[in-house]
Amino acid sequence: MGWQYNSGFLKYGEEWRQHRKISQQNFNLKASQKYYPIQVKRVHQLLRALHDTPEDFDIHNEMHSISLTMEMMYGLEIKSIEDPYIAIANEAVKLGTSLLVPGGSLINTFPFLQHVPTWFPGATSRKQAEIVRCLTEEVMRIPVDQVKTAFEEGRAVSSFFTDFFEKKQTFGASKEEEQAIQNIAYTVNGAASDTVRRLIPNFNTISATGSFFYFMAVNPDVQKKAQAEIDRVTGSTRLPTFNDRTSMPYVEAIYREVMRLRPPLPIGVPHRLIEDDYFKGYLIPEGTAVFANIWAMTHDEEVYPDAFSFKPDRFFDEEGVLNDDDRILAYGFGRRICVGKHIASSTMWLTIASVIACFDITKSKDENGNDIDINDDIFDFGLFNHKAKFMCSFKVRSPAVAKLIVGGN
Repeated sequence: MGWQYNSGFLKYGEEWRQHRKISQQNFNLKASQKYYPIQVKRVHQLLRALHDTPEDFDIHNEMHSISLTMEMMYGLEIKSIEDPYIAIANEAVKLGTSLLVPGGSLINTFPFLQHVPTWFPGATSRKQAEIVRCLTEEVMRIPVDQVKTAFEEGRAVSSFFTDFFEKKQTFGASKEEEQAIQNIAYTVNGAASDTVRRLIPNFNTISATGSFFYFMAVNPDVQKKAQAEIDRVTGSTRLPTFNDRTSMPYVEAIYREVMRLRPPLPIGVPHRLIEDDYFKGYLIPEGTAVFANIWAMTHDEEVYPDAFSFKPDRFFDEEGVLNDDDRILAYGFGRRICVGKHIASSTMWLTIASVIACFDITKSKDENGNDIDINDDIFDFGLFNHKAKFMCSFKVRSPAVAKLIVGGN
């Protein structure tokens, strides 16, 4: 499918280690802070969009995540969710993830079928994979070409890829390093869609933000408690900043609970054994695909009583202090834990804090003024899931807050 360029799928070895090293250098806790200005800019744009057309909150959510990673990775601005690039990426992921899931294609069970020509009757998976490959090549080519054009026209701005491109022109770079940089930018950007769309960190952001909107609409008491905490810190005279994170433990608990209750990748990204292994007496042969059941872990009643209820207070001890249960299982495990987790975490936290600070999120009303109930349905998207479409209302909390939104301060 052409997804071998996604660094999350690289086989363990020297090439994988090179990709991981570059990712760690650029996306570790300290290095990721260089993206703070872009994150703040995009969160404030989300607030303005919710202020202007709140009924389109789903579109604003997707636009928020896509534009954020495109600017961080390539220094490019996505002007509209209707951008042709996004349509190409969405189609690639829609077709590709259906082949990725267990049982999605017989090729995964009988690898020799990959050699069946696309014209052969019944070679549906091969035809589909070929289409995905062509779309993926476009998804990788378009932003790189745009960056090169921006350099030629003297309008390139700092980003993960443009910084490397500038270094290459000044000091040179190996083909291997350039390919690794392109692969990582493509992976983190998640194909600018619902990706391997966001096989890191974007789909997490799109899915989690949608779940957050839902949980606020159906849990007004939680929302009010968070607003009171935010108002105490900001004085209702400014928007939340990253410096406020340690001063807002309840908002932190909401972030943890959203990621616990609705992990965007409920069985994680599949791993494959590189040698035979045994677990509790069971042989797991080399080559076996292994999934981490994140959903089961985050819904374990022994660890999280009443696990299917939204309860941010579960993250506080008896003295009312935020506990140390701060590991977000949705970001994965071990050597392949999400390299963008620090960016994803800070983006998600600032989004939650800023939206709660500015809006009352409630159920929508029907023509008689009655609340329109919201069901708890989840929509599965291959390996991913997110909240099924629903309606809710975003109301600016006060005229003073409206000025903060418009001014972005």
